[in-house]
Amino acid sequence: MLKSYDKSKLVAGTDEAGRGCLAGPVTAAAIILPKNFKNKILNDSKVMSLKNRNLLRNLIHENSFDFAVTHVFMEEIDNMNILNASITAMQRSIIKLKTKPDCIIVDGNRFKPLDSIPHECIIKGDGKFLSIAAASVLAKTHRDEYMEKIHEEFPMYNWIKNKGYPTREHRAAIEKYGITKYHRKSFKLLPDQLKIEF
Repeated sequence: MLKSYDKSKLVAGTDEAGRGCLAGPVTAAAIILPKNFKNKILNDSKVMSLKNRNLLRNLIHENSFDFAVTHVFMEEIDNMNILNASITAMQRSIIKLKTKPDCIIVDGNRFKPLDSIPHECIIKGDGKFLSIAAASVLAKTHRDEYMEKIHEEFPMYNWIKNKGYPTREHRAAIEKYGITKYHRKSFKLLPDQLKIEF
């Protein structure tokens, strides 16, 4: 079972989803869990089944001390680059929390200071600490929900399945149909030998 970071403090865990996608937002969540929170199946969202992610999303919504989710959309990603957009999404989620945390733990190795709140970057933190894992589940499930919604508008890209990631099928659809308002124009959408007209 994953650990709590520091039960003596109000700790906000934060993580993002969708950083490597060709389409759709990058989505981040921030969460403060109750100090006595425990769960045996909570883990990095990438290693969990869809069924368990959805089950835990509801459980986290109902049992968290506080949480927030933020999408940063394609235009901002293209303007500020994906790393800055990911950090921005995490920061905005933390700012949305009703309670200011004593400290922040971040999945990965990059973050920018926020409101003088101490923070620690933890590589593979979503597989180590409960609050980061919970944030990863919320970010992943909320982003997936968004991609399933826009799939109805552009079903030819099959976002309901690939969620905007650079699968062979997604790239073949870009080559055939071009790009949509949901694609990230600053990303390498096709291999070098193929070109897209913007």
